[in-house]
Amino acid sequence: MSNDTSSLTLQDLEFLRRPLHGFLSVAGGPLPPQPRPVWFEATDEGTIQLFTAPDSLKVRRLRRDPRASIVVAAPVGERERWVSVAGRTTVEPGGAHDLCTRLAARYWDLDDPTRADDLAGILAEDQVRLVIHPESVSRYTY
Repeated sequence: MSNDTSSLTLQDLEFLRRPLHGFLSVAGGPLPPQPRPVWFEATDEGTIQLFTAPDSLKVRRLRRDPRASIVVAAPVGERERWVSVAGRTTVEPGGAHDLCTRLAARYWDLDDPTRADDLAGILAEDQVRLVIHPESVSRYTY
């Protein structure tokens, strides 16, 4: 395992741009933390962003304590690999629907009418964008 106290490497970004699920944990929750699977996007600036409803439990917790982490692992059948990012998280009012549209195209087949309807339903609701600003990055490759 190697640690870089603040940033993602090019290899991390390449890995994180695959359609993998991340497991998000936020501070202020139950002990032990209860990670939730999420869609996410690693940005060129080295942040991690995702979208959620503005009144979700994770947003309420992040408004009290902005610390969060996300862990992303390679799927079964590949060599073991994971990246963990932890840091301060901001709740951004703009850009969530664009992010949702990009992620839906990454994770779903939008030619499937059911998935296209699912995306339309998400876009019909208010969403906010969560941005994790890395303060600690850990990784493992076997």
